[in-house]
Amino acid sequence: MRKTILSLAFLSTMAMLQLNAGEQFAMSDADRAMYKEMLENNPADIFVEEGGEILEEALGGEEALAKFLGVSEKELPKYIAGFPRYVKKLGNVVGLDQVMQAMQVEQGKEKTKLKSGKMFSMLAYVKSLANDEVPNIDLSESHEKEAYALGKKTFMTKRGGRGLSCNACHSADIVGQVLRTQPLPDLGEVASGATWPAYRMTKSSLRTPQRRFQGCMKNALLKVIPIGSKEMVALEVYVTKLAQAKNKKISIPGLKR
Repeated sequence: MRKTILSLAFLSTMAMLQLNAGEQFAMSDADRAMYKEMLENNPADIFVEEGGEILEEALGGEEALAKFLGVSEKELPKYIAGFPRYVKKLGNVVGLDQVMQAMQVEQGKEKTKLKSGKMFSMLAYVKSLANDEVPNIDLSESHEKEAYALGKKTFMTKRGGRGLSCNACHSADIVGQVLRTQPLPDLGEVASGATWPAYRMTKSSLRTPQRRFQGCMKNALLKVIPIGSKEMVALEVYVTKLAQAKNKKISIPGLKR
């Protein structure tokens, strides 16, 4: 019994040390100061502004977007907060970037690549129209329910030689432990599904949620799933739903280390 008590005490102490280490080493003092400054002046704001200009010039702006989606401009923010969602015109659950590609095709224009800076900027601008809205993905809609199920499966499935999954770093029993000097977060609590596209300090660039997923997969030595694929869109649905469950508001552009 005494050994058991000592073991529990040791584990408890180690857990506290890991938590404190996370708080201490997650950012250097210089990074923390830079982060504080960027909260006031997010470098990604310029990309969001650029995205608005591109949307207006290339596709006709918010009016054209609302018309394509079959909603009024007044309804647009709340509707955008439901993405990725099923769009009947496209016959699938899609991301906002895929909607803009479809608009380009409809207008007889060349499609902007999903993994391009131009698309990242447009996506950030369009998503920012829903700022302060809580994500509202509707799982009573059969297509979105199926996408959520696929996203959860993708999140939980172990892959690669190391047998890792997204959940390996974000399950409830792992959250708070330190990996590569960073505490592992609860994706719902930190509103990952509501704060991307975001400016990544370590990359000095604007990144989208699916691009971030790819970075995680690459770091874990997993086969990288393509942006815009059924599995990747579904993964975004699942992670966005985690933010929705925590009643987190959309805030674009985010700021990430």
